[in-house]
Amino acid sequence: MTTRIIRPLALIAALLAALFLSACTSTEQTEQQGDGHTDHSHTAPAGDAQAPHNADDITFARDMMPHHQQALQLVDLARDRSTDPALLELASGIAAAQGPEMEQLSGMLRSWGQDPEAGMDHSGHDMAMPGMVDDATMKRLESLNGREFDTLWLESMISHHQGAVEMAKAEIANGDNQEAKALAQQIIDAQEAEIAQMKQMLEG
Repeated sequence: MTTRIIRPLALIAALLAALFLSACTSTEQTEQQGDGHTDHSHTAPAGDAQAPHNADDITFARDMMPHHQQALQLVDLARDRSTDPALLELASGIAAAQGPEMEQLSGMLRSWGQDPEAGMDHSGHDMAMPGMVDDATMKRLESLNGREFDTLWLESMISHHQGAVEMAKAEIANGDNQEAKALAQQIIDAQEAEIAQMKQMLEG
């Protein structure tokens, strides 16, 4: 009688032990798979990560695009109407710097999900950006040649550069994106030097 009772109990104990071992093995496998999935979730898809930026960075890049565009228009006027070698050399230097800067600004805006062309469609230049040359002055420049043109061009470009420096200083003070702030410092360094040069040319 006792033997008959013990045998079923032994079988039940063996079955419980087997079930326990099976459950442990299943749990370990699940945890290992879970760990594998967790590792994959930490790998962000390429191109998802954006460099930190704020509204001031976007404003700086968006406003500096048409600002630089007008500088290039002033350069074109100089090439057509000035015969001063020093002024023409200065104009070429401005174009060489600001053309690539426009491409960099455009690239930053695209990387932030912004349309680089959004701020470029203006019928006139009387915009609320520091240093922009108004339409009346642009038309006056188009009507001049020689020394008279050179004087007004230098005065206009000095004011234009001063506006760009003001915008760049605001970006350094308020922006968050390191590439934009580095570009702003580059603009300050280059254009402050050109302002000093143009003031000397006016005095000469």
